[in-house]
Amino acid sequence: MSSTHGMIDPDDAVILLIDHQSGLFNTVRDVPVNDLRHYVTAISKVASLLNIPVITTASVPDGPNGPLIPEVHKYAPHAVYVPRTGQINTWDNPLFVDEVKKTGRKTLIIAGTLTSVCMAFPAVSAVQEGYNVYCVVDASGNWSKMATDITIARVAQAGAIPTDTFAIVAELMRTWNRAEGSQFAEILSEHVCPEYKCLMESFGKAQAVVHDGPETNLENYR
Repeated sequence: MSSTHGMIDPDDAVILLIDHQSGLFNTVRDVPVNDLRHYVTAISKVASLLNIPVITTASVPDGPNGPLIPEVHKYAPHAVYVPRTGQINTWDNPLFVDEVKKTGRKTLIIAGTLTSVCMAFPAVSAVQEGYNVYCVVDASGNWSKMATDITIARVAQAGAIPTDTFAIVAELMRTWNRAEGSQFAEILSEHVCPEYKCLMESFGKAQAVVHDGPETNLENYR
């Protein structure tokens, strides 16, 4: 696409999914864990649909923080996992930063658990190194709403852009007039906004009426 008009260019984007671990999910209070898993799944599916690089990592996965949730690598099988050696801020791990640099891309879409640590720390560090950073807040879980609100202020003041899963999907999609339009609709309805499925069903019925005629055949009851 020739112009992004200030929006994310999918061809310049890298998705960083940091510490979405089963143990850490037990500390999440600001978003329902089931919703959080769905939002991360949606981002993973979009990454596969648009062939956007994904880099993952986990904090002490052999300990109480637990393994990465399986949805990430299931739906983004091209994702690259980078192990850490204890660093809390992922950006302190040279291997992780090198993997980001290898992509040659400068726009980072970051989500992580906990929001105020796993998402925020690398976001602030990456901005300092000249990256354009988008923080997907609802695909990141935190221990309190207050901590999330403070974190949004922090990353925004640092120069990162807070956003949400629906916005990221729509921004990367750019237009319904594309071959994958129905697949994007399925991702939104299955994982982000179930109510959107009602719109799809209504539209499907309207199309069926145009093709097959009305279901009720009211003229038969006059």
